[in-house]
Amino acid sequence: MTGVVVKTLGWVDYIPTWQAMQDFTASRSADTPDELWLLQHPPTYTVGLNGKPEHLPLATDIPIVNIDRGGQITYHGPGQVVIYVLVDLKRLGIGVKELVSQMEEAIIRLLARHGVTAQRRDKAPGVYVGDAKIAALGLRIKNGRSYHGLSLNVNMDLTPFSHINPCGYKGLAVTQTIDQNIDQTAEELGPQLAEILSELLGYTPPFKQT
Repeated sequence: MTGVVVKTLGWVDYIPTWQAMQDFTASRSADTPDELWLLQHPPTYTVGLNGKPEHLPLATDIPIVNIDRGGQITYHGPGQVVIYVLVDLKRLGIGVKELVSQMEEAIIRLLARHGVTAQRRDKAPGVYVGDAKIAALGLRIKNGRSYHGLSLNVNMDLTPFSHINPCGYKGLAVTQTIDQNIDQTAEELGPQLAEILSELLGYTPPFKQT
């Protein structure tokens, strides 16, 4: 398998980045290298195609954006690692379920590297430490190619999660790596996670960084 391009975008607004993912996916050819976009967003709620009004916040100054991934509502904010996964599933020879599984496995392995045991849950995509969710996943597949991706809570204000039913689950506890005694920033953990995910998806290192 050829290499993957890992793009570090830094702090970027949500809507232009979403539009850029759509444009990339629509314009790519069979020869376009796959990309992982590593970034952080300012405070934003995003609501997937299955979003229900009862899961939304009653009152907030945080923007709410209805988007085209699966799932319910989640929150993005400073101190959270976001990786958008723009890959050609047909070329990788995998299906959506395997891609989701590998994304979850990458997070589980990253946490294990830092001494934290995490796990999946049946019918509830994401990664959990005990009863608390530490990472969320959501994808859109178009013409066999994915966009959107994953978010890992690192060191952020978790209060906005309390104003919603995260991923559609009322009262779901949320945690982050700093509360699991991992003393590294989003800027430090993000590249580690991107490298683990790249390896799991079968790309050949070194991974091109831009």
